[in-house]
Amino acid sequence: MESQTINAFGKTNVGLMRTINQDSVFVSVKPIGKLPNLFIVADGMGGHKAGDVASRMAIEKFVKYVCTTHMSDPANILDSGIISVNKDIYDMANSNKDYSGMGTTFVGVTIADNHVYVANVGDSRAYLVGNRDIKQITRDHSLVEDMVRMGMIDKGEARTHYKKNVITKALGVAEDRTSTPDIFEIEIDKGDKLLLCSDGLTNMVEDYEIKKIIHNNDTIEQAVRQLISQANENGGKDNISAILIEPEIREV
Repeated sequence: MESQTINAFGKTNVGLMRTINQDSVFVSVKPIGKLPNLFIVADGMGGHKAGDVASRMAIEKFVKYVCTTHMSDPANILDSGIISVNKDIYDMANSNKDYSGMGTTFVGVTIADNHVYVANVGDSRAYLVGNRDIKQITRDHSLVEDMVRMGMIDKGEARTHYKKNVITKALGVAEDRTSTPDIFEIEIDKGDKLLLCSDGLTNMVEDYEIKKIIHNNDTIEQAVRQLISQANENGGKDNISAILIEPEIREV
């Protein structure tokens, strides 16, 4: 039998080129409703402060949903919660002209025992960082990712493609189920870490650099702070958010 504690640290930064931070993060190592823990990165979009409102609203509404739902299965909670949040944001965007067209990405994680449940809409990412490698768990809902999958461009070209910021899914932009999240379930081993981040990090810092920074820092807080610093050193063209999660799995 295994028991588990979790360490986590999250931070968001406006970057060097933006005046408003439209990213929002949520970190709880303690239970939220029937979920044993919860971690979220949301990257908002929209004019003026609409993206800021969308990302913050997504987290607030999702946490409220988790606290009130009668469901107990983590994957079902993530899936139905995101669908509910999508409608809330869509309704607000269509009832207030200041928020017209707003939307947000959403990547959420909860860990139960050694199982990780991940939900994703948009191009914010979840990574599994092992002792030897780094692996992207989520699949970007973006135009360039679709082009990579179809063999039209390779991963290297995708990083610099002029349409790399065009996403194909976001919460709040459509009322129907086109914003249904991808749900992933993976197992983790001792020593594994999980990283959630917005594209303000991954567009500025390549995966191998991310892995190196995480491995070379003694604490997850130091690692997150250095990831954000590195993204800013490399240009800081967007808001930058990162949550690093360190489950401690041990035999008892």
